[in-house]
Amino acid sequence: MAMVSPVIPLRRAAPGAARRLSGRLVHHWRVPLFEFEGRAPKVSPEAWIAPTATLVGDVLVEAEASVWYGAVLRADFGPIVVRRGANVQDGSVLHGGADPVTEVGEGATIGHLCVVHGVVIGAEALVGNGATVLDGAVVGSRALIAAGATVPPGMTVPDGMVAAGVPARVMGEVRGGAKQWVDTNPGLYRALARRHAAGVRLVPGGD
Repeated sequence: MAMVSPVIPLRRAAPGAARRLSGRLVHHWRVPLFEFEGRAPKVSPEAWIAPTATLVGDVLVEAEASVWYGAVLRADFGPIVVRRGANVQDGSVLHGGADPVTEVGEGATIGHLCVVHGVVIGAEALVGNGATVLDGAVVGSRALIAAGATVPPGMTVPDGMVAAGVPARVMGEVRGGAKQWVDTNPGLYRALARRHAAGVRLVPGGD
């Protein structure tokens, strides 16, 4: 998979530069990616990183994934992997160590203002807004962590189940409106990332 080189400055690109070209998302902005102790973020040219997100160190972002405004992915103690089509939404913080490697599974969603610290998030799982998932936890495929929940260290949330509360407990299967969010959110955010890649402009006087 081709990767872009790390870029530290955030600057204006040529007008009309953001478009899909041979499968590649071309951004209006160069985003701040920071090398740390010789390890630099690697971002697929088919991913989208918001210009105010911050990626530090050993971060891998695969194709069709997105990292949104104000999110911070800091991979100094261990790698962070954002798999194909996953999305890390505005203001969320990902950090952790090497055991386990912090991983956001294919098509998974990390909602707004979440803390994800040293955990594995399964494919197409959804971590609701403001939730915290702590060291060594495993969230199964297509599972849902309710908004505001705290998943304690080492907890396993099985595939297709809902966990809610502080501390979180498994409440049953994902169903109803929650299942609709799990089913539709990956595609929604892939489409929304394409819109932002093509449509975001710096307001005159804002730089």
